[in-house]
Amino acid sequence: MPYDKKGDTHYDVISAFIKSMRGSDPDAAVYWLARMIEGGEDPKFIARRIMIFASEDVGNADPQALLIAHAAFKATESIGYPECQLNLSQAAIYMALAPKSNSATTAIFSALSEVRSGPARLVPNHLRDRHRPGSEEYGAYRYPHTDPRGWLDQQYLPDGLGKGAFYNPGERGWEAYRSDATARDRKSDG
Repeated sequence: MPYDKKGDTHYDVISAFIKSMRGSDPDAAVYWLARMIEGGEDPKFIARRIMIFASEDVGNADPQALLIAHAAFKATESIGYPECQLNLSQAAIYMALAPKSNSATTAIFSALSEVRSGPARLVPNHLRDRHRPGSEEYGAYRYPHTDPRGWLDQQYLPDGLGKGAFYNPGERGWEAYRSDATARDRKSDG
């Protein structure tokens, strides 16, 4: 099988690997992984791509994915070939089978766009640091842990930005469950 570590085949195979995990096809993910292993690809390169994928494509639909990916990276770093191919395979299959959400990716890119091209927004007074003269004039910060619900409805974003400005939860896995539960909790308290 032809494989070049710096040319088109390298980029095509890693692209197929990532897109197979994104498409939830563990057989294809393992096939492309095997192509990279047999071609002599640096196992840390593969492990880094799996770790990026865990946040970029699985995200909070399955928060354990990042831990699995990190463990595979550390194992790869510690033991190398040939044994680390087992760790890479396990991680690739896990990523392929995991529910997917790219909301963490879209949230940070959206927030970065706002920071780069939007106006300079001030920190709300009640969120500002209290270690300076005059800070007693900032207004009360309400500590969420003092409430039995563990949260308080208060402004956290700067003026001009509202809830949902950046983060829009995915509809799968843990993220959907937590978003639904949070919405129910807040609705029942409001």
